[in-house]
Amino acid sequence: MLTRRSLIILPLALAAVGAAGYGWRALNTAPQQAVYAEEGLAIRGTDPVAYFTDAAPVPGDPAITADWNGATWRFATAANRDAFVADPDAYAPQYGGWCAWAVAEKGQLFTTQPENWKIVDGKLYLNFSDQVQADWNKDIPGFIAEGDRRWPMILAAAQ
Repeated sequence: MLTRRSLIILPLALAAVGAAGYGWRALNTAPQQAVYAEEGLAIRGTDPVAYFTDAAPVPGDPAITADWNGATWRFATAANRDAFVADPDAYAPQYGGWCAWAVAEKGQLFTTQPENWKIVDGKLYLNFSDQVQADWNKDIPGFIAEGDRRWPMILAAAQ
């Protein structure tokens, strides 16, 4: 028999079990900011432009930064910083750098790792882990469509 208490606890328990299957470190239900930035630093200090120019995650230099969308972004070179500042939407990861799979599949926000990435149609997507990246790779167009649908609602919930 379902009680009022079980109706409250059951969804939380299911979310925890689902998250445990992927080894989530933290389950975030609403963003504190539009950009995933630990201690204010976007993409854990990785240069967003380098994904496009070097086809790899490249650590940014703490001396070469730009502030955008509530976060500090690091860059490997001044040229990369200048390219980002000229057109941040071209280089910034989709969904604010939150896990693309979690935005699409769960409608929730999970942290990401710079090593779990893919550029699709000129846009950068990040994911939480190798396992999540493998799941996301199974239906990238479907996850992007669903993520694009859910992302405005996730942002609205934070306000």
